[in-house]
Amino acid sequence: MDRKSKSNVPAAAPTSNPALRSFLEIPYDELEELNLAAKEQRLARVKVDKVREERMKYLRDEKRIKAVTVCFTDLEGRMHMLDYDKKFLLGSADNLTFDGSSIRGFSAQQESDLRLGIDWAAFYWLPCDIFGAGKILVFGEVLEKDGSPYIGDLRGRLKAYTEKLHSKDGITCNVAHEIEGFLFKGRDAERHFHEGKPFDFISTGGYYHSLPGDALRTFIDRCAEAQRAMGFENEKDHPEVAPSQFEMNFKYADAVIGADQVQLYKLLARQVASQLDMTASFLPKPVTGVNGNGMHTNLSLSKKGVNMFHDKKGKDGLSKSGWEFISRILNAAPDICLVLNSSVNSYRRLDPHYEAPNQIKASAIDRGSMVRIPLGNERSARIEVRSVAPDANPYMSVYTILRTGLEGAAESEDETKKSRTRFLPDNIYDAIRLFKGSTFAKGLFGETVHTKFAELKTASAERCPKALGSTVKSNEVQFHHEVTNQYLWNQF
Repeated sequence: MDRKSKSNVPAAAPTSNPALRSFLEIPYDELEELNLAAKEQRLARVKVDKVREERMKYLRDEKRIKAVTVCFTDLEGRMHMLDYDKKFLLGSADNLTFDGSSIRGFSAQQESDLRLGIDWAAFYWLPCDIFGAGKILVFGEVLEKDGSPYIGDLRGRLKAYTEKLHSKDGITCNVAHEIEGFLFKGRDAERHFHEGKPFDFISTGGYYHSLPGDALRTFIDRCAEAQRAMGFENEKDHPEVAPSQFEMNFKYADAVIGADQVQLYKLLARQVASQLDMTASFLPKPVTGVNGNGMHTNLSLSKKGVNMFHDKKGKDGLSKSGWEFISRILNAAPDICLVLNSSVNSYRRLDPHYEAPNQIKASAIDRGSMVRIPLGNERSARIEVRSVAPDANPYMSVYTILRTGLEGAAESEDETKKSRTRFLPDNIYDAIRLFKGSTFAKGLFGETVHTKFAELKTASAERCPKALGSTVKSNEVQFHHEVTNQYLWNQF
């Protein structure tokens, strides 16, 4: 090469030097210890001021943290995240604002500014190989301009309600979710579905079966490791009935912690799948002809450490108060179905041919029942609401189940004795109609939230064919609230 040609070669771009950076990277075993200690503080209800002071001191002292990810959930259940520079956050934690009009279901444009408080107890140290080094995650609380709780923040409402139950009556609500999902080949498979690209299974191994090291097992193992490190207290994980389907279970916790873990579970699964060039999907029924995804919600109440739902001599080992709780849920089932099954696609799942929990009844053995009573003892006795879809807002669904079970009207004896089986709505239009006409649902959420939620669900429904038919339509994926394709929504 002559001198002239050498001079035409572009200079190499400068490469970043890792030695210049020293961001926090914590081994998984240490992560687990830190996150379990923080979780224990939440369960013990350590005073807010003490926790805030402790967390802020940690952030000031730990120089290797660059940013704090603050997350919150909108009315439909989408998780939103903002990264704040650590130094800025420490100086402005009491004055964080964001544009609520950009969040579907939140404030109108003319009154768009909302505040974001920090729930310092809901503080998580993150696996750096999944989220990047030097970051901490904390859940936020959406507030009005004057600092009062925002009515559209169902996390805040669930937290306030459970704190009231505990302070007034000494009752703790324990929740554990069983969340199923599908693993598909390629990144962003849901966003590309409308382009005519079908969902492509990564595995057809079957229930409880995957070889060590295959794609599905690699994904499950990585997710489980991250969940364990984040203090989920894992119990079991396995492939599910349908091809490429998975489920990872973890220990029950206080209601708000349990709902937070749903959001983190899905976030982790999506992130790990993306790193493996795959897509973790929580659509209730992305593929027809196979079982769909559920988010079975296990719930019990305890008072002074005693399980209120357990009675060794009671029917199916459940106490009278447990059966009354179930009766109120069954009585309100049509009214609250939209909350538990909030997408067009979720009504494909309520198909009786695939173990669908669409029957408005309770049973210890029939998995087609909306409510199941799992085998349990004085520690584990609980109810399992099986009709909840994995794309439901977890805060809204737990809040609804809890308040309905405690405050709703129980079925009359005549209704209980009826021989005919009642069924949940099989399409979103009927569910919207029942929700809009329900005085009970309006009382649960207040007129503003009740109306806004119905409007949001109607907007999604009207973008899709009215009849579900036998194939998944691109619109029900494209305009699904968890498929975050804002560009396509804005084109409508």
